Amino acid sequence: MHHGNHFYGHAQVLAGYCGLDPDDPPRIEGYLQHGWNVVDGLGAGTPYAPGAPVFVWSERTRRRAWSMGRPLATVTGAPFLYLLRSAADSANEGEREGTIWYPFHGWEGQRVTGDHLRLIDEIVATETGPVTFCLYWNEYRDDRIRAAYQRAGRVVCHGYRGYLRRQTDARFLHKQLAELRRHRRVASNRLSTAILYGAVAGCAPAVYGDPMYLTGEDTATAERIRREWPELHGTSPDPEPARAVALAELGDGHLASPAELRAILGWPA
Repeated sequence: MHHGNHFYGHAQVLAGYCGLDPDDPPRIEGYLQHGWNVVDGLGAGTPYAPGAPVFVWSERTRRRAWSMGRPLATVTGAPFLYLLRSAADSANEGEREGTIWYPFHGWEGQRVTGDHLRLIDEIVATETGPVTFCLYWNEYRDDRIRAAYQRAGRVVCHGYRGYLRRQTDARFLHKQLAELRRHRRVASNRLSTAILYGAVAGCAPAVYGDPMYLTGEDTATAERIRREWPELHGTSPDPEPARAVALAELGDGHLASPAELRAILGWPA
């Protein structure tokens, strides 16, 4: 099915959870949500084959998908939660320190418009401990942007998302989980997948600063997100309500057993 099923190594994580070879995950019989969004779970412009299943992260997303004409949406939970469940017992969490900060990012089709230097100044003035800046591959490859963040702190990149099943960093989520477990806080200038991941991985979340915008973005959606999820916005939100919201958005309570997930995704028993 769609190559987006392999973005960030999602198919590989789910294959490993199901007891299959994570280096050669079977074909997923449908469309797998690859990032948090406030529509039907599919990426913008994803060519959809009518009648194909859509595997979404949460019940809220399933209801939105139904309202948008995708009745075959099934809630599976986010792949990150399966990784978190699998890695929980063996994880050796040390003392957490500082903040991992995820600046809002662009992608191949849209660049971010905003003042990175001004954002960095606000971050440095707000955070009390060391800051790790995690840049998306799109900004990490920009020497000017990367250098600006390197002058203010440690800079990392979890890897390349992948495209058409090429150059996918199958360890993307593993790297992200390892970094989140090193830090006390997770923050960004926009509510995003990374903030939800950090909240469920034990970080205190925060969303503040110039939100920046994508080229041609519908800004009304960004404003709606700030209104609809106030629990995660601000420099120091209450971590417990924020974590509860993050768990719901990622589908906690809907995770399947390995046998169930194999059946749902059309994989061999």
